[in-house]
Amino acid sequence: MTFLTPLAALVALAALLPPAAALLGRSRVSAIRRTLGLRPPAARSGLAAPALAAAGIALLGAAAAQPVLERHASERVRKDAEALFVIDTSRSMAASATLTSPTRLDRAIEAAAQLRASIPDVPSGIATLTDRVLPDLLPVTDPASFDGVARRAVAIESPPPRDQSIRATTYAALSEVASGNYFEPAATRRIVVLLTDGESNPVDGARIAGALEPAKGYRFVAIRVWGGNEAVYGSDGKPETAYRPDPSGLAVLDGLAAALGGNAFTESELGAVSSTLRSLAGQGPTVRAKGVTQSRTALAPFLVAAALLLLLLSVVRFPRQGAFQSVRLTRQ
Repeated sequence: MTFLTPLAALVALAALLPPAAALLGRSRVSAIRRTLGLRPPAARSGLAAPALAAAGIALLGAAAAQPVLERHASERVRKDAEALFVIDTSRSMAASATLTSPTRLDRAIEAAAQLRASIPDVPSGIATLTDRVLPDLLPVTDPASFDGVARRAVAIESPPPRDQSIRATTYAALSEVASGNYFEPAATRRIVVLLTDGESNPVDGARIAGALEPAKGYRFVAIRVWGGNEAVYGSDGKPETAYRPDPSGLAVLDGLAAALGGNAFTESELGAVSSTLRSLAGQGPTVRAKGVTQSRTALAPFLVAAALLLLLLSVVRFPRQGAFQSVRLTRQ
């Protein structure tokens, strides 16, 4: 169990007020009884209400600290295989069918999350591509970390292209994956998954193949995220006249995949891509990963409910046994 805001538990110090007020009141009443010569009440008389109020306030203080019950689980993950999802973030990936439709980048990110889930025991990372490749997340075992980085850190023109006056996407930059320490040395199966619209500068497939050789463990898959009716919308909500969809992208990716001994797909074929990824990962030795959080249960609502019940009971007046006896004697 962990506390999200532990300092808020200081509110529980207010639980000292009801007992203190009760003790002060009892001391004053005792002084008056002695003055009047009255017999003192039972020792426990009047203590229930302050005790209930104190317990209720203490529970509210505990709820303010936001206790969370976490369940962790250790999973086994591959040590011989890793995957790197390279997401094209060039300006053309901002294209969409309408101003409010998901952009190509939005769809690429969702596809990456879905495909990563198809190989759950393979550590996976994220890199972004324009005219260079930059790492966003090196391969990790936690799918939640992968999804969080994909949805919050990947953005258009990140990294920004060096020259924004020309088409930015350059698949030649994929050669940097081989020299960028993206994979652990123990990973003999290095799966590179490219998500792009296929709108690239001319590609020298042979040069890229020399860097990402299958003999070095590299496996290549490309997914084209593209629509012929899409436009890039400016800040004024109007399509940018300088952009025109390039229908040759699929042929470009087919040629690149062929040069690398891989496969090229479209975004409508994610089921086939998942099967291909599982086949490329194959079977291999696993190690026990560090525990990852599987679920969280917030305990604050339960504590608040219990506290309100105790506070309600503290203000309810129950007749004492002596009162019932007085009533019976009167009737007799």
